[in-house]
Amino acid sequence: MAVRPRTRSEISVVARQWMWKFQHPGGQREINELHVPAGRPVRLGMISQDVIHSLFFPALRIKHDVLPGRYTQLWFSADQPGTYHLLCAEFCGTSHSEMRGRIVVLEPAAYQAWLERKPSDLSLAQAGARLFRSFGCSGCHVGSDVVRAPPLEGLFGSPVPLASGEVIVADEGYIRDSILLPRKHVAAGYRPVMPTFEGRISEDQLVQLVAYIKSLATEREYRR
Repeated sequence: MAVRPRTRSEISVVARQWMWKFQHPGGQREINELHVPAGRPVRLGMISQDVIHSLFFPALRIKHDVLPGRYTQLWFSADQPGTYHLLCAEFCGTSHSEMRGRIVVLEPAAYQAWLERKPSDLSLAQAGARLFRSFGCSGCHVGSDVVRAPPLEGLFGSPVPLASGEVIVADEGYIRDSILLPRKHVAAGYRPVMPTFEGRISEDQLVQLVAYIKSLATEREYRR
């Protein structure tokens, strides 16, 4: 079984007919092109906006399904710098054959230089913090005299007791479900009063909100 490294590059992937969208932690965005550092572990957190897709790097012999409504993750390390094909390996509609791009593997110093050449106004977490405020989430989750919702500091990666008596780990999927399907996993001790944001928020915005809530977690090792 592969050991998940403690230090890695984390990149978010949103698939849609017929496009691959990638977001780096610093806020850099790419469409149908993915830059990664050579010889360093990379974690892709992936979700589809519509139907099932499959991210395929033929030269690296790596293929992983990307599903609607559910996060999947892929860990890999590309050792040889170069430019390689990036394809969808699951028939996803009439323009399936056009859902392609490239993965660009750079030496670490060149990758860092590429990140610096593509500055973003906000990191993923900062963009998520702005959305958190604009959607009014802070009214219940931050500094309220009336306790309506659980605090989010240190939440990610922690066990969450539920009103049902179950205990669930607060991973990316739990956070996404809590935003779109708030009655699915109601935290113990709280009333199910949170409204759903389904239909009001895009997958790209969900990625940013999840990144923000992850940034509130304490510095510690967690398992998923």
